[in-house]
Amino acid sequence: MEKGLSGKRIVVGGSRKLEEISTLIEKQGGIPVVRSLQGTVFLAEKEVEPDLVEFIEQGADWVIFTTGIGIETLLNIAAKLGLEESFIDKIRTAKVASRGYKSLAALKKLQIEPVVTADDGTTKGLVRAFEGIDFTGKRVMLQLHGETAPALTQFLEEQGAAVQKILPYQHIEPEEKTVKTLCEELIKNECDAVCFTTAVQVRSLFNYAKHHHYDHELIEAFKGPTLAVAVGKVTLEALKEEGIDRVLAPENERMGAMIITLANYYLKAGS
Repeated sequence: MEKGLSGKRIVVGGSRKLEEISTLIEKQGGIPVVRSLQGTVFLAEKEVEPDLVEFIEQGADWVIFTTGIGIETLLNIAAKLGLEESFIDKIRTAKVASRGYKSLAALKKLQIEPVVTADDGTTKGLVRAFEGIDFTGKRVMLQLHGETAPALTQFLEEQGAAVQKILPYQHIEPEEKTVKTLCEELIKNECDAVCFTTAVQVRSLFNYAKHHHYDHELIEAFKGPTLAVAVGKVTLEALKEEGIDRVLAPENERMGAMIITLANYYLKAGS
């Protein structure tokens, strides 16, 4: 039986579940090439505590959650401080917005129904959903995950909101040598596809490329022999923002589904 990834070099840009995703690629006949474009994500607990206490003391008119793991992490930190109930109470007294299905599921566990949700699970979707809402003089607590979401922050501040950002997780830059190697491989057309599992990986690659004036060559590589693959909508959005128009993404936002979607793509293409 023909395998969709037979002989194809598939780059994995993530830093998690590498063995699992590499095995999936191999089962489809592919050659996994790990190029981690995302440093270890670490818990910035001590940095987060003062922000969390400030929110619990002062509350907010709006609370915006962007990730499920972010909600769970903040709950855990609040619990260690003996403030979990106070934290949940402050969320309940605010208007709540949720970006994606994971944050929606985490809120459901707390029996909290958001008044605003993104229709597509992206920060751009949240901005669209906020159109027409008056944020003048409103306090907004914005939970982020590793990135500062400048477009969303800018929108809220332009609407007159006072934004308090809480980042329970932060990203460490990837190894420069790894990013340089991947840029060189892409320019030499040595990769069949690159699988991005977070928007951070996209930014790491293109920030390095822009700094070293490779960015136009990378865009050309992704127009031609190399296929950009995104695990979900947020990562796909990040690729589009960098000028990558041809992006493959699975309907089900999971790593396994991403590899199967990629294998099926090549089978249909007959290559």
